[in-house]
Amino acid sequence: MPETMLLVQMALFLMAIGAFAGVLAGLLGVGGGIVLVPAFYYVFASLGFDSPQLMQMCLATSLATIIVTSARSVLAHQRKGAVDWAILRAWAPGIAIGAVIGVMVAASLRSGTLQAIFGILAASVAVYMAFGRNHWRLGPVMPGGVTRAALSPVIGFLSVLMGIGGGSFGVPMMTLFNVPIHRAVATAAGFGVIIAVPSVAGFLFVEMAVAPPFSIGAVNLAAFVLVIAMTLVTAPLGAALAHRTDPVRLKRVFGMFLILVALNMLRKALGW
Repeated sequence: MPETMLLVQMALFLMAIGAFAGVLAGLLGVGGGIVLVPAFYYVFASLGFDSPQLMQMCLATSLATIIVTSARSVLAHQRKGAVDWAILRAWAPGIAIGAVIGVMVAASLRSGTLQAIFGILAASVAVYMAFGRNHWRLGPVMPGGVTRAALSPVIGFLSVLMGIGGGSFGVPMMTLFNVPIHRAVATAAGFGVIIAVPSVAGFLFVEMAVAPPFSIGAVNLAAFVLVIAMTLVTAPLGAALAHRTDPVRLKRVFGMFLILVALNMLRKALGW
């Protein structure tokens, strides 16, 4: 059995991570993955579980939490009629295929490479959050045909390599094609379920040489349970705070914060 003190430290760290992720989810409407992945990495590494496969566990465990949070979000948005099921059905097959390919690629990469990929992609998302404009458009309607067939797997693939749901790539993409922001957020929650379910199933079969207690494959069950429990408590607090603050300013501030997180991840990937 692991040492009691190690389990206590791990539980406290994970509860703090879950609380913070829940507040951000309620405050900004962003998925927790983009915060959970670097947080998991620093916690597990500090507890002595650093290894060439550690990023795989961080990605997989983050995606496991997204199954629950995205499913709850879809149900909540559906009660308000905000989910665009036509978009979700049309884009789901490609997103799922991209997610499966993402698992196969992630399972073959070392932590340093995955850190670099996360840092580059997170910095790109952060720049869009900090400096993007609501009036930017690429087209009047969501694309179909060859364009959809090309874009949908990319969303699933990149999301798995970052351990995130559908919001970070899906929401900007849909708004750029003239989907109203509330409908885009609701539909992107569905993207999250489609990304997370097949990818977590795959990660369960990834063998880990070094893993924290209560792990199955690359998924840490302790982190999954504690983070979900804390987000259920703190997300309503973030949502209540959001109604009293300027969401545009908050997203810009969070974008700048995320740039720092991404740069730090790149620094670690380079061994600095």
